[in-house]
Amino acid sequence: MPKAKFSPMYTRLRRLLVERRNMAGLSQVDVATALGKPQSYVSKVESGERRLDVMEFVEFTHALGADPVRVLRAMVGKG
Repeated sequence: MPKAKFSPMYTRLRRLLVERRNMAGLSQVDVATALGKPQSYVSKVESGERRLDVMEFVEFTHALGADPVRVLRAMVGKG
């Protein structure tokens, strides 16, 4: 049986990142510019085509103006 590409928790994290970006009124281009990356990087993260490591996650949340700890707490349902 093939293993799912992402766990339900990681899918929730991606959705939270999109939600936080939208709440901040930022486009994918805005976030990409803050990160010094192409817009396609943000698109791939949000769609699940690219997975973030821990340091990238921290940078990504900072580009959103979000607190990485609060995003993680929200992901696990404790925030």
